[in-house]
Amino acid sequence: MNFAELHNQYEPLLIANVWDAASAVAAQEAGYQALGTSSAAIASTLGYEDGQGMPFDELFYMVTRIRAVSNLPLSVDMEAGYGDSAEEITANLRRLTHTGVAGVNIEDSRVINGVRQLDDASDFSCTLKTVCDALKSENHCLFLNIRTDTYLLGHEDALQETILRGQSYKAAGADGLFVPCLTSEKDISLIAEATGLPLNVMCMPDLPSFDRLKRAGVSRISMGNFVHSAMQSTLTDVMHAIRSRQTFEGLFGDENNR
Repeated sequence: MNFAELHNQYEPLLIANVWDAASAVAAQEAGYQALGTSSAAIASTLGYEDGQGMPFDELFYMVTRIRAVSNLPLSVDMEAGYGDSAEEITANLRRLTHTGVAGVNIEDSRVINGVRQLDDASDFSCTLKTVCDALKSENHCLFLNIRTDTYLLGHEDALQETILRGQSYKAAGADGLFVPCLTSEKDISLIAEATGLPLNVMCMPDLPSFDRLKRAGVSRISMGNFVHSAMQSTLTDVMHAIRSRQTFEGLFGDENNR
């Protein structure tokens, strides 16, 4: 089953969001079907702010290391494409295809002067169509999962705006629609039905259970940077514990660490 087909299986595709080679190996050993990078997690790992704060070359290097240790399908979080034009975005995606990447996320918002803002839907659709047409003309096979930040940014009419954007992005060539911060089962059902695209939702505190998401029409579930954040919190606790207790004993409480 290829990456696109995994979005049409009986159960939603649960993506393991990873940030380096070690996390990719852990996800593969845990039995996940596919991996996705988290831009926020990789940026944090490399000491950058999220929102395309890191150079694309550094993201590309991390992708090559993940690909080197895992044969699972990999989708790369490309944020806004790491380019200001369709040609620049296409060039970046072309580089990724040479590593064997199966898909990418591209979002319709950008961080400008420290503030995330939605792109104009028409302008974004035109850019997306140019990118899709260029990739197809070169026979590159990438699953383009398009992220809309209508719910994340609290758009005043998030449901209708998401449907309109999803329909426009599908017409431009999108293969999937990703709506972070979407948790309402009713809205999920309406968006999935109205857009006709495989719908991706993300880990949130009030996200319904996976079986309920399946019934609502979700095709893909991702983790965002929440697993990485949990790991970093644990790391911080361990570092503080060693310094305050003046002993390493806490590191050896689990037999697996001996």
